[in-house]
Amino acid sequence: MLKSDVKLDTLGYFCPMPIIMTSKKIKELTLGQVLEVVSDDEGIKKDMPAWCQTIGHEMVGLEEEGNAAARVYKAFVKKSK
Repeated sequence: MLKSDVKLDTLGYFCPMPIIMTSKKIKELTLGQVLEVVSDDEGIKKDMPAWCQTIGHEMVGLEEEGNAAARVYKAFVKKSK
């Protein structure tokens, strides 16, 4: 299980909102802190790594919880710049 410094709840939001919310929130963190983004949008599995690569932050992991009817994704992003 990955650890985070700050948690961002984006449950109920769909692309592109979780990425937009992540972009705003990560600006509040200090270099090296890890942001945990909680989402129920499956798109986050491909959108978050792509955003991290484009922007320059480090995607340190992705966890999935729940069942097919109620899956929750936790993306962990380390502020790298």
